[in-house]
Amino acid sequence: MLKKTVRDIDVKSKRVLVRCDYNVPQDNEGQITDDRRIRETLPTIKYLMEQGAQIVLTSHLGRPDEKPEEKALYSLKVVADRLSELLEIPVKFYNDCVGEEVKVALQDLADGEVALLENVRYHTAEKKDALAFGRQLVETTGAVYFVLDAFGTAHRKDGSTWGVPQCIPGVMGLLVEKEIKTITGTMEAPERPFIGILGGAKIKEKIPIIENLIGKVDTLLIGGGMSYTLLKAQGGNVGKSILQEDYVEKVKGYLNNGKTEIVLPVDIVAVPEISAEADKKVFPSHDIPEDREGVDIGPKTIELFKSKIADAKTVIWNGPMGVFEIDPFANGTMQIAKAVSETDCTSIIGGGDSGAAIEKLGYADKVTHISTGGGASLQLFAGKKLDAYEVLQDAE
Repeated sequence: MLKKTVRDIDVKSKRVLVRCDYNVPQDNEGQITDDRRIRETLPTIKYLMEQGAQIVLTSHLGRPDEKPEEKALYSLKVVADRLSELLEIPVKFYNDCVGEEVKVALQDLADGEVALLENVRYHTAEKKDALAFGRQLVETTGAVYFVLDAFGTAHRKDGSTWGVPQCIPGVMGLLVEKEIKTITGTMEAPERPFIGILGGAKIKEKIPIIENLIGKVDTLLIGGGMSYTLLKAQGGNVGKSILQEDYVEKVKGYLNNGKTEIVLPVDIVAVPEISAEADKKVFPSHDIPEDREGVDIGPKTIELFKSKIADAKTVIWNGPMGVFEIDPFANGTMQIAKAVSETDCTSIIGGGDSGAAIEKLGYADKVTHISTGGGASLQLFAGKKLDAYEVLQDAE
């Protein structure tokens, strides 16, 4: 069910807590290398500013709980600085997100002003005691409304996403509204032919998506590490390629399902070991030598996949076709990105490496939508609900 949006609440002179997803990539010096996730939240922030709200932003960045000795590397101060530039106003920044010191400092936040709190994952309660941490955030900020504008974490039962809207009324931000309407609308009423493209390393993570897409999409193109389990299920030799043996029997039923055409690679680029300098050779996908592992789809597969994409009127894509992060093994992913971008169709890219490939080519404006949340878009592709979204107020 659709939820209320930020447009449905009166925020004039009211404190509003906005959960954003500022988990942005950074270089070794801590500088932001891609600010798209920040820019995507500007419409919601600007709307709240225009309405005279007192805006308190919160987010996570990385996983500081796993490396407490490197905590400083995960500070959101660099995001506050970038937000100040983009909004052309000073964005106040606080060195914590809960506690008396922050509570007192926020008392000076005026109508139309914007503040960003420090990384919520500095506190283990964000994940381990979500409801209590949500209450703590509300008590600290004095917020009377919650806005979920972090699509990338809308599927998580965390304190700042799921806990807060159980303490105060919660609504969608403009980014989350766009993501939900675009993805669910496309899935529910696609123009056909409807093509799904799946890649990535582990088939275990994609099984719910495959099961949901069978019968919905006309054709499902599968590449990347997950394809080797399916190739093995067909009786192929996959060499040292990534393989989940315990799923071989399960996936056999997908191959001849009678509803959706499943298209697997016909040739594979394989190497003795994964390194940029490795000896690359192309082999038939069912006959990869025992001492080699697949790292990308081959040229015949690229042409096969491109021919299927060319006929599509709707495309959804999640996951790379190979070891995309190593340049010599990125060709398949880049070629598929180019094909999707050049096809006259509705195209939904599920974030992550797929989105990165589209943006690297400079084709972001040639696809319908690049999602800001890989995990959340996967949930929607799999027909599942988003936990944080579900506890927002229902639209009337």
